[in-house]
Amino acid sequence: MAVGRTWSVALNGLEGSLIEVEADISSQLPRFVIIGLADKSLGEAEGRVRQAATNAGCRLSGQRITVNLSPASLPKNGSGFDLAIALSCLAADAVVSNESIDGVVHIGELGLDGRLRPTPGILPAVLAAMRSGRSTVMVPTGNEDEARLVPGIRVVGVASLREAAIWHGAELAPVAVDPILQADPGGPGEADLDLADVVGQDDAVQAMLVAAAGGHHLMMLGPPGAGKTMLAARLPGILPDLTVPEALDVTSIRSLGGTSIGRALAFRPPFENPHHTATTAAILGGGSRTIRPGAAARAAHGVLFLDEAPEFQASVLDALRQPLESGTISIHRANAVAHFPGRFLLVLAANPCPCGQYGAKENTCVCPPSAIRRYLGRVSGPLMDRIDIQLRVRRITSAELTVSGEGERLTSAAARQTVAMARQRTAQRLAGTPWTTNGQVPGPWLRNGDRMLPRAVTAPLDRALERGAITMRGYDRVLRVAWTVSDLDGTDRPDAQQIGRALFLRKGI
Repeated sequence: MAVGRTWSVALNGLEGSLIEVEADISSQLPRFVIIGLADKSLGEAEGRVRQAATNAGCRLSGQRITVNLSPASLPKNGSGFDLAIALSCLAADAVVSNESIDGVVHIGELGLDGRLRPTPGILPAVLAAMRSGRSTVMVPTGNEDEARLVPGIRVVGVASLREAAIWHGAELAPVAVDPILQADPGGPGEADLDLADVVGQDDAVQAMLVAAAGGHHLMMLGPPGAGKTMLAARLPGILPDLTVPEALDVTSIRSLGGTSIGRALAFRPPFENPHHTATTAAILGGGSRTIRPGAAARAAHGVLFLDEAPEFQASVLDALRQPLESGTISIHRANAVAHFPGRFLLVLAANPCPCGQYGAKENTCVCPPSAIRRYLGRVSGPLMDRIDIQLRVRRITSAELTVSGEGERLTSAAARQTVAMARQRTAQRLAGTPWTTNGQVPGPWLRNGDRMLPRAVTAPLDRALERGAITMRGYDRVLRVAWTVSDLDGTDRPDAQQIGRALFLRKGI
Protein backbone atom coordinates (compact mmCIF):
# COMPACT_ATOMS: atom_id res chain seq x y z
CA MET A 1 0.00 0.00 0.00
CA ALA A 2 1.03 3.63 -0.52
CA VAL A 3 2.27 5.86 2.28
CA GLY A 4 -0.27 8.48 3.37
CA ARG A 5 1.32 11.89 3.89
CA THR A 6 0.01 15.17 5.32
CA TRP A 7 1.15 18.03 7.56
CA SER A 8 0.62 19.43 11.02
CA VAL A 9 2.34 21.91 13.35
CA ALA A 10 4.41 21.37 16.51
CA LEU A 11 4.48 24.33 18.89
CA ASN A 12 7.39 25.23 21.14
CA GLY A 13 6.25 28.31 23.00
CA LEU A 14 4.84 30.63 20.34
CA GLU A 15 7.14 29.28 17.66
CA GLY A 16 5.73 26.56 15.40
CA SER A 17 7.45 24.05 13.14
CA LEU A 18 5.84 22.26 10.21
CA ILE A 19 5.64 18.50 10.84
CA GLU A 20 5.28 15.87 8.14
CA VAL A 21 2.87 13.13 9.23
CA GLU A 22 3.35 9.81 7.39
CA ALA A 23 1.33 6.60 7.78
CA ASP A 24 2.19 3.17 6.42
CA ILE A 25 0.06 0.00 6.50
CA SER A 26 1.91 -3.33 6.40
CA SER A 27 0.89 -7.00 6.48
CA GLN A 28 2.06 -7.76 10.01
CA LEU A 29 0.45 -8.38 13.37
CA PRO A 30 -2.18 -5.69 14.09
CA ARG A 31 -0.62 -2.78 15.93
CA PHE A 32 -0.67 1.02 15.90
CA VAL A 33 2.78 2.58 16.35
CA ILE A 34 3.65 6.30 16.56
CA ILE A 35 7.32 7.20 16.18
CA GLY A 36 9.09 10.57 16.08
CA LEU A 37 9.67 11.78 19.67
CA ALA A 38 6.02 12.05 20.73
CA ASP A 39 5.03 12.88 24.31
CA LYS A 40 2.53 10.86 26.37
CA SER A 41 -0.62 12.69 25.21
CA LEU A 42 0.44 12.30 21.57
CA GLY A 43 1.39 8.67 22.16
CA GLU A 44 -2.17 8.04 23.35
CA ALA A 45 -3.52 9.17 19.97
CA GLU A 46 -3.95 5.51 18.98
CA GLY A 47 -6.99 5.08 21.21
CA ARG A 48 -8.58 8.36 20.16
CA VAL A 49 -7.93 7.96 16.43
CA ARG A 50 -9.06 4.33 16.15
CA GLN A 51 -12.29 4.82 18.08
CA ALA A 52 -13.04 8.17 16.42
CA ALA A 53 -12.59 6.64 12.95
CA THR A 54 -14.86 3.72 13.84
CA ASN A 55 -17.63 5.95 15.20
CA ALA A 56 -17.27 8.31 12.23
CA GLY A 57 -17.94 5.44 9.82
CA CYS A 58 -14.45 5.28 8.29
CA ARG A 59 -12.79 2.45 10.20
CA LEU A 60 -9.00 2.17 10.05
CA SER A 61 -7.25 -0.87 8.65
CA GLY A 62 -6.85 -3.85 11.00
CA GLN A 63 -3.25 -4.41 9.91
CA ARG A 64 -0.10 -2.89 11.36
CA ILE A 65 -0.12 0.93 11.09
CA THR A 66 3.09 2.88 11.56
CA VAL A 67 2.85 6.66 11.90
CA ASN A 68 6.03 8.73 11.58
CA LEU A 69 6.28 12.35 12.69
CA SER A 70 9.15 14.05 10.90
CA PRO A 71 11.62 15.59 11.68
CA ALA A 72 12.05 12.85 14.25
CA SER A 73 14.50 14.84 16.38
CA LEU A 74 11.99 17.61 17.16
CA PRO A 75 9.91 17.11 20.34
CA LYS A 76 6.17 16.95 19.69
CA ASN A 77 3.38 17.21 22.22
CA GLY A 78 -0.35 17.62 22.56
CA SER A 79 -3.43 16.16 20.91
CA GLY A 80 -3.51 18.58 17.97
CA PHE A 81 -1.98 15.92 15.70
CA ASP A 82 -5.05 13.63 15.89
CA LEU A 83 -6.70 14.87 12.69
CA ALA A 84 -3.48 14.66 10.66
CA ILE A 85 -2.75 11.14 11.94
CA ALA A 86 -6.27 9.90 11.16
CA LEU A 87 -6.29 11.32 7.62
CA SER A 88 -2.81 10.00 6.80
CA CYS A 89 -3.95 6.53 7.92
CA LEU A 90 -7.08 6.80 5.75
CA ALA A 91 -4.94 7.96 2.81
CA ALA A 92 -2.63 4.98 3.23
CA ASP A 93 -5.75 2.78 3.01
CA ALA A 94 -6.93 4.69 -0.11
CA VAL A 95 -10.08 5.96 1.63
CA VAL A 96 -9.17 9.62 0.98
CA SER A 97 -7.01 11.25 -1.67
CA ASN A 98 -3.32 11.33 -0.79
CA GLU A 99 -2.78 14.30 -3.12
CA SER A 100 -5.55 16.23 -1.36
CA ILE A 101 -4.30 15.77 2.20
CA ASP A 102 -0.71 16.49 1.13
CA GLY A 103 -1.69 20.06 0.28
CA VAL A 104 -3.40 20.86 3.60
CA VAL A 105 -2.12 21.41 7.15
CA HIS A 106 -4.38 19.61 9.65
CA ILE A 107 -4.72 20.66 13.30
CA GLY A 108 -7.27 19.31 15.75
CA GLU A 109 -8.07 16.88 18.56
CA LEU A 110 -10.51 14.02 18.02
CA GLY A 111 -13.19 12.93 20.44
CA LEU A 112 -14.21 9.27 20.66
CA ASP A 113 -17.46 10.03 18.81
CA GLY A 114 -15.50 11.28 15.78
CA ARG A 115 -16.13 14.98 16.39
CA LEU A 116 -13.31 17.51 16.49
CA ARG A 117 -12.72 19.38 19.73
CA PRO A 118 -11.42 22.97 19.99
CA THR A 119 -7.65 22.80 20.39
CA PRO A 120 -5.39 25.26 22.28
CA GLY A 121 -2.77 27.12 20.28
CA ILE A 122 -4.63 27.25 16.95
CA LEU A 123 -3.68 30.88 16.24
CA PRO A 124 0.13 30.47 16.63
CA ALA A 125 -0.07 27.13 14.78
CA VAL A 126 -1.86 28.69 11.80
CA LEU A 127 0.61 31.57 11.85
CA ALA A 128 3.46 29.05 11.68
CA ALA A 129 1.79 27.24 8.77
CA MET A 130 1.35 30.52 6.90
CA ARG A 131 4.98 31.54 7.49
CA SER A 132 6.09 28.11 6.20
CA GLY A 133 4.43 28.85 2.87
CA ARG A 134 1.28 26.74 3.30
CA SER A 135 -1.94 28.08 1.82
CA THR A 136 -4.67 25.89 3.38
CA VAL A 137 -5.32 24.66 6.93
CA MET A 138 -8.10 22.45 8.29
CA VAL A 139 -9.17 23.07 11.87
CA PRO A 140 -12.09 22.17 14.18
CA THR A 141 -15.25 24.24 13.67
CA GLY A 142 -14.83 25.57 17.22
CA ASN A 143 -11.48 27.13 16.20
CA GLU A 144 -12.51 28.37 12.77
CA ASP A 145 -13.05 32.01 13.79
CA GLU A 146 -9.72 32.06 15.60
CA ALA A 147 -7.86 30.59 12.61
CA ARG A 148 -9.40 33.19 10.29
CA LEU A 149 -7.63 35.93 12.25
CA VAL A 150 -4.48 35.01 10.27
CA PRO A 151 -4.55 36.85 6.92
CA GLY A 152 -3.51 35.26 3.64
CA ILE A 153 -4.41 31.64 4.34
CA ARG A 154 -7.47 29.52 3.48
CA VAL A 155 -9.21 28.08 6.55
CA VAL A 156 -11.43 24.99 6.32
CA GLY A 157 -13.50 24.31 9.43
CA VAL A 158 -14.84 20.79 9.95
CA ALA A 159 -16.98 19.41 12.75
CA SER A 160 -16.02 15.73 12.50
CA LEU A 161 -13.52 13.30 11.03
CA ARG A 162 -16.20 12.05 8.60
CA GLU A 163 -16.70 15.60 7.28
CA ALA A 164 -12.93 15.99 6.86
CA ALA A 165 -12.69 12.69 5.00
CA ILE A 166 -15.53 13.68 2.65
CA TRP A 167 -13.79 17.00 1.96
CA HIS A 168 -10.70 15.01 0.89
CA GLY A 169 -12.66 12.76 -1.49
CA ALA A 170 -13.95 9.88 0.65
CA GLU A 171 -17.08 8.23 -0.79
CA LEU A 172 -19.19 8.59 2.33
CA ALA A 173 -22.65 10.01 2.86
CA PRO A 174 -22.67 13.25 4.88
CA VAL A 175 -23.91 12.92 8.46
CA ALA A 176 -24.80 16.11 10.34
CA VAL A 177 -23.32 16.43 13.81
CA ASP A 178 -23.44 19.14 16.42
CA PRO A 179 -20.02 20.85 16.38
CA ILE A 180 -18.17 21.32 19.64
CA LEU A 181 -17.77 25.06 20.12
CA GLN A 182 -15.68 27.13 22.48
CA ALA A 183 -17.37 29.07 25.24
CA ASP A 184 -17.95 32.77 24.69
CA PRO A 185 -14.92 34.62 26.14
CA GLY A 186 -17.17 37.31 27.61
CA GLY A 187 -15.31 39.13 30.39
CA PRO A 188 -15.86 42.45 32.15
CA GLY A 189 -15.40 45.69 30.28
CA GLU A 190 -12.77 48.26 31.12
CA ALA A 191 -15.34 51.05 31.50
CA ASP A 192 -15.75 50.11 35.16
CA LEU A 193 -12.17 51.20 35.95
CA ASP A 194 -11.78 54.88 35.19
CA LEU A 195 -8.96 57.14 36.30
CA ALA A 196 -11.58 59.68 37.38
CA ASP A 197 -12.32 57.40 40.35
CA VAL A 198 -8.95 58.30 41.87
CA VAL A 199 -9.30 61.07 44.45
CA GLY A 200 -6.24 63.22 45.10
CA GLN A 201 -2.86 61.52 44.46
CA ASP A 202 -1.88 64.04 41.80
CA ASP A 203 1.78 62.96 41.91
CA ALA A 204 0.81 59.31 41.46
CA VAL A 205 -1.50 60.10 38.54
CA GLN A 206 1.26 62.08 36.83
CA ALA A 207 3.68 59.22 37.46
CA MET A 208 1.24 56.82 35.79
CA LEU A 209 1.00 59.12 32.76
CA VAL A 210 4.79 59.14 32.48
CA ALA A 211 4.96 55.35 32.92
CA ALA A 212 2.32 54.78 30.24
CA ALA A 213 3.79 57.29 27.78
CA GLY A 214 7.34 55.99 28.01
CA GLY A 215 6.87 52.33 28.93
CA HIS A 216 8.65 52.90 32.26
CA HIS A 217 8.47 50.40 35.12
CA LEU A 218 6.89 51.75 38.29
CA MET A 219 7.03 51.05 42.02
CA MET A 220 4.61 52.56 44.53
CA LEU A 221 5.53 52.51 48.20
CA GLY A 222 2.92 53.55 50.72
CA PRO A 223 0.71 52.52 53.66
CA PRO A 224 -2.43 50.38 53.25
CA GLY A 225 -5.39 52.31 51.91
CA ALA A 226 -3.30 54.85 50.00
CA GLY A 227 -4.71 53.63 46.67
CA LYS A 228 -1.77 51.71 45.18
CA THR A 229 -3.87 48.82 43.86
CA MET A 230 -6.57 51.19 42.63
CA LEU A 231 -4.02 53.16 40.64
CA ALA A 232 -2.34 50.09 39.15
CA ALA A 233 -5.65 48.58 38.02
CA ARG A 234 -6.38 51.73 36.02
CA LEU A 235 -3.02 51.85 34.27
CA PRO A 236 -4.04 49.57 31.33
CA GLY A 237 -6.97 51.89 30.64
CA ILE A 238 -4.67 54.80 29.80
CA LEU A 239 -2.39 52.78 27.52
CA PRO A 240 -3.00 53.17 23.76
CA ASP A 241 -4.42 50.33 21.68
CA LEU A 242 -1.97 47.65 20.57
CA THR A 243 -0.54 47.50 17.07
CA VAL A 244 -1.45 44.51 14.88
CA PRO A 245 1.82 42.60 15.61
CA GLU A 246 1.37 43.23 19.35
CA ALA A 247 -2.27 42.13 19.19
CA LEU A 248 -1.19 38.93 17.42
CA ASP A 249 1.31 38.25 20.22
CA VAL A 250 -1.27 38.84 22.96
CA THR A 251 -3.99 36.81 21.25
CA SER A 252 -1.59 33.96 20.42
CA ILE A 253 -0.53 33.70 24.06
CA ARG A 254 -4.17 33.56 25.14
CA SER A 255 -4.83 30.87 22.53
CA LEU A 256 -1.83 28.85 23.73
CA GLY A 257 -3.17 29.04 27.27
CA GLY A 258 -6.55 27.64 26.18
CA THR A 259 -8.49 30.90 26.53
CA SER A 260 -11.39 31.40 24.15
CA ILE A 261 -10.40 34.04 21.60
CA GLY A 262 -13.59 34.97 19.81
CA ARG A 263 -13.69 36.57 16.39
CA ALA A 264 -11.29 39.47 16.84
CA LEU A 265 -7.75 40.15 17.94
CA ALA A 266 -7.23 41.58 21.43
CA PHE A 267 -6.26 45.23 20.86
CA ARG A 268 -6.45 46.34 24.49
CA PRO A 269 -3.34 45.84 26.66
CA PRO A 270 -3.61 42.90 29.08
CA PHE A 271 -3.42 43.18 32.86
CA GLU A 272 -2.02 40.39 35.03
CA ASN A 273 -2.15 40.47 38.83
CA PRO A 274 -0.70 37.20 40.22
CA HIS A 275 -0.87 36.36 43.92
CA HIS A 276 2.28 36.69 45.97
CA THR A 277 2.42 32.91 46.49
CA ALA A 278 3.08 32.39 42.75
CA THR A 279 6.17 30.38 41.83
CA THR A 280 8.81 31.23 39.24
CA ALA A 281 7.13 28.87 36.74
CA ALA A 282 3.78 30.56 37.35
CA ILE A 283 5.26 33.99 36.68
CA LEU A 284 7.61 33.26 33.77
CA GLY A 285 6.14 30.03 32.41
CA GLY A 286 7.24 26.42 32.30
CA GLY A 287 6.20 22.80 32.24
CA SER A 288 8.01 19.48 32.05
CA ARG A 289 7.14 18.78 28.39
CA THR A 290 4.60 21.32 27.15
CA ILE A 291 5.97 24.77 28.00
CA ARG A 292 3.12 27.13 28.83
CA PRO A 293 3.29 30.93 29.24
CA GLY A 294 3.27 32.41 32.73
CA ALA A 295 1.80 35.65 34.03
CA ALA A 296 4.67 37.76 32.68
CA ALA A 297 4.19 36.37 29.15
CA ARG A 298 0.43 36.84 29.39
CA ALA A 299 1.10 40.48 30.36
CA ALA A 300 3.20 41.09 27.22
CA HIS A 301 2.54 44.59 25.78
CA GLY A 302 0.43 45.29 28.87
CA VAL A 303 0.84 45.54 32.65
CA LEU A 304 2.23 43.01 35.14
CA PHE A 305 1.18 44.12 38.63
CA LEU A 306 2.85 42.54 41.65
CA ASP A 307 0.94 43.67 44.73
CA GLU A 308 2.72 43.23 48.09
CA ALA A 309 5.97 42.79 46.16
CA PRO A 310 8.14 42.01 49.23
CA GLU A 311 5.90 39.01 49.97
CA PHE A 312 6.97 37.33 46.70
CA GLN A 313 9.87 34.90 46.86
CA ALA A 314 13.17 36.66 46.15
CA SER A 315 13.99 34.15 43.39
CA VAL A 316 10.69 34.96 41.66
CA LEU A 317 11.37 38.71 41.67
CA ASP A 318 14.97 38.32 40.52
CA ALA A 319 13.86 36.06 37.67
CA LEU A 320 12.20 39.13 36.15
CA ARG A 321 15.50 40.96 35.74
CA GLN A 322 16.44 39.27 32.45
CA PRO A 323 13.05 39.88 30.73
CA LEU A 324 13.13 43.53 31.86
CA GLU A 325 16.45 44.00 30.06
CA SER A 326 15.94 41.89 26.93
CA GLY A 327 12.18 42.07 26.39
CA THR A 328 12.09 38.29 25.84
CA ILE A 329 11.21 35.45 28.21
CA SER A 330 13.30 32.33 27.57
CA ILE A 331 12.33 29.02 29.18
CA HIS A 332 15.12 26.43 29.00
CA ARG A 333 14.50 22.71 29.26
CA ALA A 334 16.78 19.76 28.55
CA ASN A 335 15.16 19.06 25.17
CA ALA A 336 13.89 22.48 24.10
CA VAL A 337 14.07 26.23 24.59
CA ALA A 338 10.84 28.25 24.31
CA HIS A 339 10.68 32.01 23.83
CA PHE A 340 7.78 34.30 24.70
CA PRO A 341 7.44 38.07 24.28
CA GLY A 342 8.44 39.77 27.53
CA ARG A 343 7.99 43.46 26.82
CA PHE A 344 5.61 44.41 29.62
CA LEU A 345 5.19 47.31 32.02
CA LEU A 346 6.09 46.11 35.52
CA VAL A 347 4.27 47.75 38.42
CA LEU A 348 5.28 46.90 41.99
CA ALA A 349 3.36 47.92 45.11
CA ALA A 350 4.63 47.57 48.65
CA ASN A 351 3.96 48.70 52.20
CA PRO A 352 6.84 50.64 53.79
CA CYS A 353 7.22 48.10 56.60
CA PRO A 354 5.62 44.85 57.90
CA CYS A 355 2.92 46.74 59.83
CA GLY A 356 2.44 49.17 56.96
CA GLN A 357 2.44 52.35 59.04
CA TYR A 358 6.05 53.54 58.68
CA GLY A 359 6.02 57.18 57.58
CA ALA A 360 2.25 57.59 58.03
CA LYS A 361 1.42 60.74 59.97
CA GLU A 362 -1.84 59.44 61.40
CA ASN A 363 -0.48 56.14 62.81
CA THR A 364 2.58 54.92 64.65
CA CYS A 365 4.86 52.24 63.25
CA VAL A 366 5.73 49.47 65.73
CA CYS A 367 8.40 47.80 63.57
CA PRO A 368 12.06 47.93 64.67
CA PRO A 369 14.50 49.42 62.12
CA SER A 370 16.01 46.00 61.39
CA ALA A 371 12.57 44.62 60.47
CA ILE A 372 11.93 47.55 58.12
CA ARG A 373 15.29 47.08 56.37
CA ARG A 374 14.77 43.33 56.13
CA TYR A 375 11.24 43.75 54.74
CA LEU A 376 12.16 46.20 51.97
CA GLY A 377 15.38 44.28 51.32
CA ARG A 378 13.33 41.41 49.93
CA VAL A 379 13.14 43.41 46.71
CA SER A 380 16.78 43.21 45.59
CA GLY A 381 18.83 46.25 44.67
CA PRO A 382 19.52 45.06 41.08
CA LEU A 383 15.77 44.73 40.47
CA MET A 384 15.02 48.13 42.02
CA ASP A 385 17.73 49.67 39.84
CA ARG A 386 15.70 48.56 36.79
CA ILE A 387 12.56 50.35 38.01
CA ASP A 388 12.47 53.76 36.32
CA ILE A 389 9.86 55.40 38.59
CA GLN A 390 9.93 54.87 42.37
CA LEU A 391 7.15 56.80 44.02
CA ARG A 392 5.96 57.20 47.60
CA VAL A 393 2.18 57.24 47.88
CA ARG A 394 0.53 58.64 51.00
CA ARG A 395 -3.02 58.56 52.27
CA ILE A 396 -5.13 61.55 51.33
CA THR A 397 -6.63 63.84 53.96
CA SER A 398 -10.24 64.95 54.32
CA ALA A 399 -9.29 68.41 53.03
CA GLU A 400 -7.82 66.90 49.86
CA LEU A 401 -10.94 64.78 49.46
CA THR A 402 -13.11 67.90 49.60
CA VAL A 403 -10.95 69.83 47.14
CA SER A 404 -10.79 66.88 44.73
CA GLY A 405 -14.55 66.46 44.87
CA GLU A 406 -15.06 70.05 43.75
CA GLY A 407 -12.65 69.98 40.79
CA GLU A 408 -12.76 68.20 37.45
CA ARG A 409 -10.85 64.91 37.45
CA LEU A 410 -8.78 63.40 34.67
CA THR A 411 -10.62 60.54 32.95
CA SER A 412 -9.02 57.46 31.44
CA ALA A 413 -10.14 58.50 27.96
CA ALA A 414 -8.47 61.91 28.25
CA ALA A 415 -5.34 60.39 29.78
CA ARG A 416 -5.15 57.81 26.99
CA GLN A 417 -5.30 60.57 24.39
CA THR A 418 -2.50 62.46 26.15
CA VAL A 419 -0.38 59.30 26.30
CA ALA A 420 -1.04 58.55 22.63
CA MET A 421 0.08 62.05 21.60
CA ALA A 422 3.28 61.72 23.66
CA ARG A 423 4.01 58.32 22.12
CA GLN A 424 3.48 59.78 18.67
CA ARG A 425 6.14 62.41 19.36
CA THR A 426 8.44 59.69 20.68
CA ALA A 427 7.89 57.56 17.55
CA GLN A 428 8.75 60.50 15.29
CA ARG A 429 11.99 61.11 17.17
CA LEU A 430 12.92 57.40 17.22
CA ALA A 431 12.02 56.80 13.56
CA GLY A 432 14.67 54.62 11.93
CA THR A 433 15.70 53.00 15.24
CA PRO A 434 14.62 49.59 16.63
CA TRP A 435 12.88 51.29 19.59
CA THR A 436 9.35 52.61 19.92
CA THR A 437 9.26 54.01 23.48
CA ASN A 438 11.72 55.91 25.67
CA GLY A 439 11.80 53.00 28.12
CA GLN A 440 13.52 50.86 25.47
CA VAL A 441 16.22 53.34 24.46
CA PRO A 442 19.73 52.48 25.74
CA GLY A 443 21.54 55.09 27.79
CA PRO A 444 24.64 55.44 25.57
CA TRP A 445 22.40 56.43 22.64
CA LEU A 446 20.91 59.24 24.73
CA ARG A 447 24.34 60.44 25.83
CA ASN A 448 25.85 60.77 22.37
CA GLY A 449 25.37 62.82 19.24
CA ASP A 450 22.68 65.44 19.06
CA ARG A 451 20.72 63.68 21.84
CA MET A 452 23.34 64.63 24.46
CA LEU A 453 21.98 67.31 26.80
CA PRO A 454 24.09 70.30 27.93
CA ARG A 455 25.88 70.04 31.27
CA ALA A 456 23.81 72.93 32.62
CA VAL A 457 20.67 70.84 32.06
CA THR A 458 22.03 67.61 33.55
CA ALA A 459 23.75 69.32 36.51
CA PRO A 460 21.27 67.98 39.15
CA LEU A 461 21.62 64.50 37.70
CA ASP A 462 25.43 64.70 37.67
CA ARG A 463 25.47 65.74 41.33
CA ALA A 464 23.20 62.83 42.28
CA LEU A 465 25.60 60.44 40.51
CA GLU A 466 28.63 61.94 42.25
CA ARG A 467 26.96 61.61 45.68
CA GLY A 468 26.11 57.97 44.97
CA ALA A 469 22.37 58.63 45.14
CA ILE A 470 21.96 56.88 41.78
CA THR A 471 23.99 54.37 39.78
CA MET A 472 25.06 54.71 36.17
CA ARG A 473 22.09 52.59 35.16
CA GLY A 474 19.90 54.88 37.24
CA TYR A 475 21.45 57.88 35.51
CA ASP A 476 20.40 56.55 32.11
CA ARG A 477 16.93 55.69 33.36
CA VAL A 478 16.42 59.22 34.67
CA LEU A 479 17.37 60.49 31.21
CA ARG A 480 14.75 58.20 29.66
CA VAL A 481 12.09 59.47 32.04
CA ALA A 482 13.11 63.07 31.31
CA TRP A 483 12.61 62.53 27.58
CA THR A 484 9.15 61.12 28.31
CA VAL A 485 8.30 64.14 30.48
CA SER A 486 9.45 66.32 27.59
CA ASP A 487 7.20 64.42 25.17
CA LEU A 488 4.23 64.84 27.49
CA ASP A 489 4.97 68.57 27.74
CA GLY A 490 5.31 68.86 23.97
CA THR A 491 8.90 70.21 24.02
CA ASP A 492 11.71 69.22 21.66
CA ARG A 493 14.16 68.12 24.37
CA PRO A 494 14.31 68.06 28.18
CA ASP A 495 15.30 71.14 30.15
CA ALA A 496 16.63 71.39 33.71
CA GLN A 497 13.12 71.49 35.19
CA GLN A 498 12.11 68.29 33.41
CA ILE A 499 15.35 66.62 34.52
CA GLY A 500 14.41 67.60 38.06
CA ARG A 501 10.91 66.11 37.70
CA ALA A 502 12.44 62.90 36.36
CA LEU A 503 14.88 62.76 39.26
CA PHE A 504 11.99 63.24 41.68
CA LEU A 505 10.09 60.37 40.07
CA ARG A 506 13.19 58.19 40.34
CA LYS A 507 14.44 58.92 43.85
CA GLY A 508 12.22 61.59 45.37
CA ILE A 509 15.11 64.04 45.04
